[in-house]
Amino acid sequence: MSKFFLTTAIDYSNGDPHLGHALEKVGADAIARYRRLRGDQVHFLMGMDENSQSVIEMSAKHQITPRTWVDQMAERFVRFWNRLDTSQDDWIRTTEPRHTRAVLELLQRIQRRSPDDVFLADYEGLYCTGCEDFKTESQIVNGKCAEHPTLALVPTRETNHFFRLSAYRDRILALINSGELAVEPAIRRNEILRLLESGLQDISISRSRLPWGIPFPGSDGHTVYVWFDAVINYLSATGFPDPGYERLWPADLHVVGKGITRFHCVLWPAMCLAAGIAPPRAVWAHGYVQWLGAKMSKTAGTAVNLDDAINRHGSDALRYFLIREVGFEADGDFTWERFDARYTADLADGLGNLVARSLAMIEKYRAGAVPSGPASSLDLEATDRQLPAYQAAMDRYDLKGGAEAAWALISAADLYITQSAPWAMAKQGRGEELDQVLASLYRTLARITIMAGPIMPAKTAEIRTALGLPDPGPALWNRLQTPPTEGLTVRRPAILFPKPDPV
Repeated sequence: MSKFFLTTAIDYSNGDPHLGHALEKVGADAIARYRRLRGDQVHFLMGMDENSQSVIEMSAKHQITPRTWVDQMAERFVRFWNRLDTSQDDWIRTTEPRHTRAVLELLQRIQRRSPDDVFLADYEGLYCTGCEDFKTESQIVNGKCAEHPTLALVPTRETNHFFRLSAYRDRILALINSGELAVEPAIRRNEILRLLESGLQDISISRSRLPWGIPFPGSDGHTVYVWFDAVINYLSATGFPDPGYERLWPADLHVVGKGITRFHCVLWPAMCLAAGIAPPRAVWAHGYVQWLGAKMSKTAGTAVNLDDAINRHGSDALRYFLIREVGFEADGDFTWERFDARYTADLADGLGNLVARSLAMIEKYRAGAVPSGPASSLDLEATDRQLPAYQAAMDRYDLKGGAEAAWALISAADLYITQSAPWAMAKQGRGEELDQVLASLYRTLARITIMAGPIMPAKTAEIRTALGLPDPGPALWNRLQTPPTEGLTVRRPAILFPKPDPV
């Protein structure tokens, strides 16, 4: 088994999560579940970014302390991710002592190994409180930050500590071009390459006079800049700087939104290089969930409440919709109409109906005992086409492609039932042919259940129970070519995807 250390971006403590956050966490969770299925030793990290300037503003607005505010926000985020069945192995908060210790140690290592790379200088520029970042001319559209057009940029002048990011351009270019640092998808890699080729500016890594944050070592009145602090969480969670942190490090995959690739694909690798630590191996930058063509964000006001979206058809249905309809690469729209249509067509009339009718026939014609029978054309559709397509898609983090392969098998099974007409075989006494059809349908349901499991863990657990299958894992994955049928019995579950009452 191989180690697979997977992380998501840690979220600002400035308001409830929205569908964009949910897409990232659900997508990363699907990757984690798939890698566990394949036998990897997965360590899946999620968490909260709690040292930002926005914490000061929000706590003051609500007349509570910053600590009370971040504790409340962390509790709310955990509640949402629990509702969406994310399977993280660790939950880190940047106000934890383990994180502070790692930040200070990394800074001190940079100062020891590369003393010229940390220096004091004056900085004057326009600061976006939404991004917690100074904006360059190319990042400003109509006088506003391109990511947060509803916020006014704040003119700021400070004497800060700087990191000599410009010194690492060539080394980062070499890492990305060689594939040692994989930046995917290709459109994001090309953006980063263009950024690097145009040259890098040194970056401020401290802020002055902020009453909340990690004190900058050896510099009274300065706190560590939130983005320099935040990305170190991935290292903090490994136990760094204690011996043995290399058991997890380097990270095998950072999953982040496309708006923060500059920090994860340029700044973070440079920090690691400066400290003498291996950089991460890969970054996947997903697109945004949009409403009427605009990005959903906390600062602009969320058009869709995440609680409402989960309550609409359940957590698995939302997970499926985000992966299948929005996807994990480009931007995609959320609409209630498309959500309802996908739920009805793909889940209620698709997977749910296939499970119900297949198990009903096994119960009716074989008293629930799964018959044995030779491979059919449906088995070959699975083993020769859809299983390889699913594995190839999931291996390259094409979650939408993985879902499409699983649902292609559902469509093939529906067609197989129509063409084979098992009810006619039963009426005509064609027992061996009927056994082949029912056994093939059972094997197909087993395959679909395992393929859909990373996307819809709760509903597929119900189907596995109905099929008499064990919990998913490498042993079951390795039986997908010929799923076990001997001695198994089935029972129909309750309606998996109830249709809402007509209005």
